Amino acid sequence: QNMNIQVEDIRIRAILATYRKRVPVTEGYVEVKDEGTWKQICDKHWTMKNSRVVCGMFGFPSERKYNTNVYKMFASRRKQHYWAYSMDCSGNEAHISSCKLGNHLAGTGKNSSCDNGMPAVVSCVPGRAFAPSSHSGFRKAFRQEQPLVRLKGGANTGEGRVEVLKNGEWGTVCDDNWNLVSASVVCRELGFGSAKEAITGARLGQGMGPIHLNEIDCTGFEKSVTDCKFNTESQGCNHEEDAAVRCNVPAMGFQNQLRLSGGRNPYEGRVEVLAERNGTLRWGTVCSHNWGTVEAMVVCRQLGLGFASHAFQETWYWHGDVSANDVVMSGVKCSGTEMSLSHCRHDGAHVSCPRGGGRFGAGVSCSETAPDLVLNAELVEQTAYLEDRPMFLLQCALEENCLASSAHNTSLTSGYRRLLRFSSQIHNNGQSDFRPKNGRHAWVWHDCHRHYHSMEVFTHYDLLNLNGTKVAEGHKASFCLEDTECEADVQKQYECANFGEQGITVGCWDVYRHDIDCQWIDITDVPPGDYLFQVVINPNYEVAESDYSNNVMKCRSRYDGQRIWMYNCHIG
Repeated sequence: QNMNIQVEDIRIRAILATYRKRVPVTEGYVEVKDEGTWKQICDKHWTMKNSRVVCGMFGFPSERKYNTNVYKMFASRRKQHYWAYSMDCSGNEAHISSCKLGNHLAGTGKNSSCDNGMPAVVSCVPGRAFAPSSHSGFRKAFRQEQPLVRLKGGANTGEGRVEVLKNGEWGTVCDDNWNLVSASVVCRELGFGSAKEAITGARLGQGMGPIHLNEIDCTGFEKSVTDCKFNTESQGCNHEEDAAVRCNVPAMGFQNQLRLSGGRNPYEGRVEVLAERNGTLRWGTVCSHNWGTVEAMVVCRQLGLGFASHAFQETWYWHGDVSANDVVMSGVKCSGTEMSLSHCRHDGAHVSCPRGGGRFGAGVSCSETAPDLVLNAELVEQTAYLEDRPMFLLQCALEENCLASSAHNTSLTSGYRRLLRFSSQIHNNGQSDFRPKNGRHAWVWHDCHRHYHSMEVFTHYDLLNLNGTKVAEGHKASFCLEDTECEADVQKQYECANFGEQGITVGCWDVYRHDIDCQWIDITDVPPGDYLFQVVINPNYEVAESDYSNNVMKCRSRYDGQRIWMYNCHIG
């Protein structure tokens, strides 16, 4: 029969002093809670396959050997309380409750014995995601060779849509036959434990591009999901069937170093961190100078609260803990992938915050879902062309800074500007609608074009030379974010006409056609040559998204002075 053991009813208890200091614990006795008492498991029928399953549950990719002599010595000195059963795992289970119950030990109830055996011990490999370090027991990931698998669109560490690299292009996995065994191969490959959940139906957002794998069939012992059997044909699969995972990750205790205070609900509040000052640990605030969405994302992830929806530089309306008003952390600058705010760059012990903490402490609001904007690269490639446009037709564009600075010296009557035009189609592949940062009350009316801007800078358009230096630039204000078209089963919600609400619904896309004002780069002053063309959506991270890495699109381009060729357009 299978065991019915809940996650909280099993633990690894560190016995040796070396492991007791570490967070998380990677080696010790395996103990099961039985009628309220923690009991050891007799090692007589214990196998490395059992260890592999236990390590996977605690967020570690695999098991390893340990020094048995030390544990024998330890066991001989203490009376043990043994659980009445052994367990029998095949090694590919995601949780020990899927293993079979083994032999009943001699003795009954509280007096089960182990006949000269000793308590079962596991020792787990920390994995690529976490590596040992002398002071804290663990540090952040060290760099490794280019991975073949990645997780995208997940709110927390170790979760996301599964994407596979094949022929130099990232693609998704179809959820036909997707199960815990295959999902666990992905998790272990990335340095986590076994899978907690195999997620189907694009519940963590839809991907773009090819669907590389379908009907995956893994044994559970493969080094990579690309080693499993699969069907390369993905007919009948679409991105609404993208597979995702939620992996078991080690309990690093990061969430205990941070709290949100004073909010109306647990998902918002002033950020307070636990810091050491003069030898004692105390709570304090984070300086809000330059505090933004990326830093807020790290806070929400660290607390297991999903994505950031807003970052706040003033928090006077949230009455945090008065004793925590002092600033204990300043100069915070995150890349967005950190697992803890303390991993971001910051000023250390030399705190500098002119405005002080209290009402100016950094704050966040978190959300379980977020939008995710992705540009259609193919359409850019197909629609790019040059236009020589007379200056007298560009008055409004000049007012809105959509032309190069030299345009101010161009004759209004006889002059013209050479414009690189293209269409952009921006999809929302996330799990919630994309809304402008500002509410309608703060939109800016532009009299010349006679429309409102809900975001002053929605996209950057740049032409770079091959060493990455900018030679021409354009930008697009979001004068009208709306659902131009949607997938078959999705209803349009946002329309700009008559001062309507702006946004992009999940499963819809907004099209800025090549023939509208400012949908260009002014290349009048650019000499012929080879260039890189780049579009960046939401460049200042004003609106939170589940994935910023797909907000950049790049193309190679060749300009001969008269015509332009755009090729190899790709995301990221």
